[in-house]
Amino acid sequence: MIRTDHLPSGLTLVTEEMVEARSVCIGFWVGTGSRDEPDDLAGASHFLEHLLFKGTDDRSASAIAEAVDEVGGDFNAFTTKEYTSFYIRMLAEHVDLGLDILSDIMWRPALRGDDLDAERQVILDEILMHADEPADEAAEQSSALLFPDHPLGGEVLGTESSVAAMTPERIRAFFESHYLPGNMVVAVAGDLDHDTVASGLSTRFGAAVGGATPPRAAPSTRVDPLRVTRRSTEQAHVVLAARSVDRNHPSRYALAVLNHVLGGGLSSRLFQEIRERRGLAYSVWSERVAYHDAGFLSVGLGTGPEHVAEVLRIVTDELGALGTDGVTERELAIAKGNLRAETLLACEDSGARMSRIGAGMLLHGEVLTVDEVLARVEALTLEDVHAAARELAAAPRTLSVVGPFDESEFDATALSLG
Repeated sequence: MIRTDHLPSGLTLVTEEMVEARSVCIGFWVGTGSRDEPDDLAGASHFLEHLLFKGTDDRSASAIAEAVDEVGGDFNAFTTKEYTSFYIRMLAEHVDLGLDILSDIMWRPALRGDDLDAERQVILDEILMHADEPADEAAEQSSALLFPDHPLGGEVLGTESSVAAMTPERIRAFFESHYLPGNMVVAVAGDLDHDTVASGLSTRFGAAVGGATPPRAAPSTRVDPLRVTRRSTEQAHVVLAARSVDRNHPSRYALAVLNHVLGGGLSSRLFQEIRERRGLAYSVWSERVAYHDAGFLSVGLGTGPEHVAEVLRIVTDELGALGTDGVTERELAIAKGNLRAETLLACEDSGARMSRIGAGMLLHGEVLTVDEVLARVEALTLEDVHAAARELAAAPRTLSVVGPFDESEFDATALSLG
């Protein structure tokens, strides 16, 4: 059973009781991510993710870690371009401890200067680590091509210069502007009582009031078609992407099916053609990403430099075929079955359920039941998916390459640019 409350503080609470569970997962979802940062504070949301784990005036970082470890809990966080999430999963008997710790770090973080300096180096090392991974570099470069001169094209971690220049005063000001109850959702799933959780949050609430999702400017329709970064790698890492619809668009379910058919599973066209039949890549995948006001579908793979032209031809041919002919009845049935199983299997875990209701409430303002989601997928027709495929095939494309190439080698590769 899913219940929702808007607490007097302005905080939104959504819970899902799992009578068969022995665990509970508590998540604080903040409606601010890297797209909401000014250029000189790029990476502030991710920096705060680190700093909140450094403790409060009453709890040190080590004290928090010991308390969570002692009860076998899992305590973590992640930052995206549009939101940040902090969560604890533990046995249901320790729900009060989970509420204590999360409420404390969310409302009363210390944000000490010494901690900021220590985490600054950790984050700079994290930036360097990503730069050492050519597949990550190709993906980040792809975002910059899809959304040029827009925060959605930037990196969640920020840049070396913005992280190096972060000050305690500015990070606290950012925290005080964004970590407000009106910009937060608390999601809890597992063995719980909704009213007890609501009461527990009210008694632990800090003094902050107000808040709302930050105002956002949509990206233009312009894309930069090509970027090649020369690296002396054994493989070339390639990401071919096309702009698509936002997360509330009616065709999002059709695109989920289309993504599975293209490269989202073992039976997908690209996996079967590139990996199984031709042996041109160990891993090939596609993914659909949707934001508040934009989205994209991308295909990524690593292959030998000598195979890049052939692989790109296969990908663009498949995109063209989908736009022209759509998917088959068998492909539609397989994709529907996969999405159904994926949705239902996730329901067996309190952490996955917490994420589903938390993201749903924060990003869509509602939480659909599992049956409602499955009904929307099941109702899809071949023409629904074909319409989405036609739009995708006609959308502006970008090509990101990291490997032993120069950009001039791709100037005449019309097949890679759509």
